[in-house]
Amino acid sequence: MNPFELQKQRVLVFGDKPANQLDQAFLLLSGLDNLQVENGPALNSLIIRYSVEHYSLEGLEKALIKEGFSFNYGFFGRLKNGLIHYCEDVQYHNLKTPEPRTKNNSQEVFVKAYGHRPHGDHDDTPLDTRESK
Repeated sequence: MNPFELQKQRVLVFGDKPANQLDQAFLLLSGLDNLQVENGPALNSLIIRYSVEHYSLEGLEKALIKEGFSFNYGFFGRLKNGLIHYCEDVQYHNLKTPEPRTKNNSQEVFVKAYGHRPHGDHDDTPLDTRESK
């Protein structure tokens, strides 16, 4: 898997209540290792950058909700986040799945396939015909 596919940038959109939750979330998230936080495009949003190896959007949202934060996503925002949750979960589990053996030992596979076929200086012409040339 390409390492750049593991790097994510997401926008968290917070609700109006409780008051000052954006600042508190910024402080809380900026204290986490391997996570970058900055102010988002809207007044009530934050941009977070992380790797799927360390975090997931679903895990971060659940942890923030558990701490009392609320989010303000519309229908399409919730739909998009559901898709993101699924995709990140699949990527995370794919990281733990070993690659198929043929990809790890491709040279060995081709050597075996090459060995089963005639190759090199093999010539089907009878020996006496070849010598008369």
